[in-house]
Amino acid sequence: MAGHARWQIRLFVVLWLLFLWQFAHEPFTFLILNTFLGYLPIEISFHLSPERPKSGVVFWLVVLLWLVFYPNAPYLLTDLFHLSLLNPYGVDGLLQLNLHVWIYFTYLLISVLFCVILGFWSLNYVANTITQRYLKGNSWLQMVLVLFLTFLSSVGIYVGRFMRIHTVYLFISPELITNRLLHMWTPTMLVFVGLMTLIQLIAYWLVYLAYHSQMANEQDINRVKSIKDSLKQHDQQK
Repeated sequence: MAGHARWQIRLFVVLWLLFLWQFAHEPFTFLILNTFLGYLPIEISFHLSPERPKSGVVFWLVVLLWLVFYPNAPYLLTDLFHLSLLNPYGVDGLLQLNLHVWIYFTYLLISVLFCVILGFWSLNYVANTITQRYLKGNSWLQMVLVLFLTFLSSVGIYVGRFMRIHTVYLFISPELITNRLLHMWTPTMLVFVGLMTLIQLIAYWLVYLAYHSQMANEQDINRVKSIKDSLKQHDQQK
């Protein structure tokens, strides 16, 4: 991602969080923290590349930090259930044209789309960076890595949604959290994790197609331009 695009994203995050802090009221104040946490893995991924950090130890520490916070991005998908708090349906069973409902629908959807779409971009980028740096750019191994990271993300979503364990708790009381994590594996939990993994993989695939189609188009344009420049230089030499 180009540097100017990253700064546009950072500026938007700051302005959007300030906006939510000023205008989002109960029971939707959770959007401020959830949007911030959902953005953190995106920001962390900006500091990774096949060349940096140069130290392998520092590189993997940054990847680990990204992985700890990454589930917060797709986690916002489950926040869509909070729309039920607005009681959007009237007594006739139809959606109400109530501006209060649609304003908070907009707040929630902006945060969800921002964090989820860019979160999947960061997943693809981090997986590609690891592959380029350590796996010789093997695309099949990259897909396996994406599957594994998505599964871990789904587990993280379960932990955050149903066990109410925020990422920051891992740093505050790791012993207590570890004990709860060891005893959470049930058939119902695994079905939920499977469903969330399926949802994320489909969304990731769509983002992947859009991103790589754009990259392919840009490469084709540059290739055609290069050929035209070569032909032009050849004609001038004649």
